[in-house]
Amino acid sequence: MSNASAMPRLFARIFNHAGPAVASVSALVLGWEAYVQLSGISPTALPAPSRVLAQGFENREALAGHTLATLQATLFGFASSLSAAFMFSTLIDFFRSLRRALFPVFIITQTLPLVAIAPLIVLWFGFGLTPKIVLVALVTFFPMLVALAQGYESTDRDLSELLASMGASRWRIFIMARLPSARPYFFAGLRISITYAVVGAIFAEYAGAARGLGIYILNAKNNFRPDLVLAAVFVSSTLTLLLFGATVLIQRASMPWLRLSEPTR
Repeated sequence: MSNASAMPRLFARIFNHAGPAVASVSALVLGWEAYVQLSGISPTALPAPSRVLAQGFENREALAGHTLATLQATLFGFASSLSAAFMFSTLIDFFRSLRRALFPVFIITQTLPLVAIAPLIVLWFGFGLTPKIVLVALVTFFPMLVALAQGYESTDRDLSELLASMGASRWRIFIMARLPSARPYFFAGLRISITYAVVGAIFAEYAGAARGLGIYILNAKNNFRPDLVLAAVFVSSTLTLLLFGATVLIQRASMPWLRLSEPTR
């Protein structure tokens, strides 16, 4: 297939996937802009999208600095959460008694209200990067743990028995059969967790931090600047979407057969 004929098909696929979402978001923003302009509502109550974008651009340097601080906490916390989820999921897969002992504890951690636990974490670990990493890890750990554990259980029993009959050790069976079987489940949990990671970092910054989008939003709120609050919210949403898109790209790169199974339209 030539490049000339491939490009229109590529743009058509992109439009089919992204077109409805872009159209719905554009309609929402245009309706918001029209309501603000026609109703004459005060910008301190509801700023127009055009004002939010203008003020965000005008304060782009401050926003960028706070965004980098939030991104740093998000990535470090998510990496810690990912490492812990893999370690504990492996342990409970090898030792079933640990599953019965630890899963209730992990479930209890998900019932703790963040509004109560976040100030305590800041009190214990200070106002640096550590409490934000801990809170992000706490928020994102459980979905990945459950996804990995469920993925291990989905392994074809006949494949495991075949490997065992050939003399494979339990660790070898885990590497060759159980771990690959968990890959789709892992990426499903990864996509769920990554959407919580930025929110967890911002919530930790609310509880106590020197920099970050949470602090920026809090200061803008205290100064009665809803336009800057919404600008920071837009940045945090964009950051979440970018991280979500990165997980999708990583999944497609590591599982290229998924593209072959997609219906062509």
